[in-house]
Amino acid sequence: MSQYPEARFIKSANAHDQFVADDGTEVAVAGRSNAGKSSAINVIVNRRQFARTSKTPGRTQLVNFFSLRDGQRLVDLPGYGFARVSDAMREHWGELLSEYFQSRQSLRGLLLIVDIRRQLQDYDRQMMAFAGEVDLPIHILLTKADKLKRGQAANALLQVKKEVGEHGTVQQFSALNRQGETEARDVLERFLATGA
Repeated sequence: MSQYPEARFIKSANAHDQFVADDGTEVAVAGRSNAGKSSAINVIVNRRQFARTSKTPGRTQLVNFFSLRDGQRLVDLPGYGFARVSDAMREHWGELLSEYFQSRQSLRGLLLIVDIRRQLQDYDRQMMAFAGEVDLPIHILLTKADKLKRGQAANALLQVKKEVGEHGTVQQFSALNRQGETEARDVLERFLATGA
């Protein structure tokens, strides 16, 4: 059973003035297209098809606000990388995300979804930079951990931890076999409750 029985989609925003009211607490979820962001959200919230998964990477093109419970939100940010979009659209996304991080007083943490096989890419470092500018705690989920042998996965985890240093925490995660589900949910809850 889901820990978030009242969880529901609120709205999508394509501009700063379309964001929901900046009250309560919220946690942002970001990840390159194809990193398994929607699947990770669905496992953490424990609701199938809560965040839509797509065979076409890069479908999240808006800032999507979800209510988890009264006064607590999850915010699904646009992911790009494989998305076939114009340079103008990418520029718009960059400005929208920068504005989002700079303006939200209710933002308490960032869950960054990273494919363990590809490790940190430019997009991920950009998201970490946005979060760093506003002293936002970061937790990285290395998704698709089931695709690597245990030793390879452990090595990838060490590499990412080394690069991230004290700027965030890192864990292995698999939506397929639900590895790391409890740890990820605990971090989400901690962010929502305290922002630390």
